[in-house]
Amino acid sequence: MALFTRTTKQIVIKIDEFFDNIDLGILVFRECIRSYIKGDHESFQRHLAKVDSLESSADKLQREIENDMITHSILPQHREDVTKLIDEMDEIMDTIKSSLHEFDIELPEIPEVLHERIIDLMEASANAGEELIPAARAYFKAPHTVREKLLKVYYFESETDKISNSIKKRIFQEMNEIDLAHKSHLSYIIHHIESISDMAQAAADMLSIMAIKLIM
Repeated sequence: MALFTRTTKQIVIKIDEFFDNIDLGILVFRECIRSYIKGDHESFQRHLAKVDSLESSADKLQREIENDMITHSILPQHREDVTKLIDEMDEIMDTIKSSLHEFDIELPEIPEVLHERIIDLMEASANAGEELIPAARAYFKAPHTVREKLLKVYYFESETDKISNSIKKRIFQEMNEIDLAHKSHLSYIIHHIESISDMAQAAADMLSIMAIKLIM
């Protein structure tokens, strides 16, 4: 069952553009964290500016989509669900932006021995967000495939939790060479990195229920 009729192609195009922005935001998030870990300040700032631009574009598209849905022929009984989904997806972009700005403002000192594991954490968290995109697109075109596409979101969210807990245990139980304030700061930064996967899981939970309602 297609959610949109032929008369609402512009909304479909805008939703695809919106998802493209989120997808690119996750990609830039990856590159931004890698640049920070490598100490490449210029590259970090360039990627940060790109995220700001993508977040602004996503917000604009979100407003346009929600306004268009009021005046176009989207199925009224699904309008609220779609609006909530778009809001949840936008939260992922907002989280990416706020997390990277925390790095820019606080300049956390990440010990070299943690670099590889922080990259692993970033990859798992970003993967969770990235795997959400095809499932969200499928809702509008092939809703019966949504649940199977969400399996990877849940897998990577679980992996993110495991890696996060492993890093924090190492910091607080083994790294006696750094003080408690530094440990707490690292834990705070880790939370920001893993928050992408948490937002993806929340959106996946909502999307799963929406797909079931649509195909019933």
